[in-house]
Amino acid sequence: MEPDWQDRAFHHHIATLIDALDGPDFWTRMTRVIERFIAFDNWVALVFIRDRAPLVCAESPMPDGTVDLLFRAYLEGMYQLDPFYINACERPRAGLVTLAEVAPDNFRMTDYYQRYFKSNIIGDEVQFNHPLDARRTLIISLGAKHHYTERDIAMFAMFAPWVMALLRQRLPYEPLTAPQAAEADAGMPQSEAVAASEAAPGARDVDYASRFEAVARQSGRTALTAREIEVVRQSLSGFSTRAIAERLQISFETVRAHKKHIYAKLGVSSQSELFALFYEQNGREGA
Repeated sequence: MEPDWQDRAFHHHIATLIDALDGPDFWTRMTRVIERFIAFDNWVALVFIRDRAPLVCAESPMPDGTVDLLFRAYLEGMYQLDPFYINACERPRAGLVTLAEVAPDNFRMTDYYQRYFKSNIIGDEVQFNHPLDARRTLIISLGAKHHYTERDIAMFAMFAPWVMALLRQRLPYEPLTAPQAAEADAGMPQSEAVAASEAAPGARDVDYASRFEAVARQSGRTALTAREIEVVRQSLSGFSTRAIAERLQISFETVRAHKKHIYAKLGVSSQSELFALFYEQNGREGA
């Protein structure tokens, strides 16, 4: 069958995208090719790292040129509640990942959804994931103010082979180590540089357990046990009591008991107070 002009235009855009693989505008060009066929409102390219803040490869600019404060808050800690981040760390896999696939059962009831996701992304999100190793995944996220239709998801799935191929080819041109360790790692092989940056005392963030312990200690509250910290994190992420019980392989009543002890130790009475304590600067300062 003879290709029409739209097919030829698409192949032209893919060719220019391949030419831009080693350039600073690669991510912008990729999103422009995709948005010719599927509407979305924001995008970001990141490296998810287990127990560390994501590394930013590129992000869509704010319409007025200002700094996206919500995204800064995400990088400072709220990424720990992101269902895409959690899924990439727990079950890394390559390809298209949709919000419907990874969102916990109570996701839309969480403070993370109401205060960050709904305000920053608003409607829906998909990601293309390329695992680099057991701890790191290169992703490009496409967020929309509306919910993606079945056609949209089908188009994303159809684009996945060439998007994934380009992600793999882009790797040599991305800084995959934390900025703070860049000078110290200069001249090291990439694998050694990554290990050094993640082990460095000045690494960009700490795992959620250390974060929770530090906040409890600084506010003079009773420290939580490792299991209680896990229950808090999963609860704030949007997993229901029953889902937490299944994930931790404990009983429903045991999870309820953990929650009761957590609230008593921390002196809080709601999920919103828990969220404010661990993920809002004002909540931590006023605690």
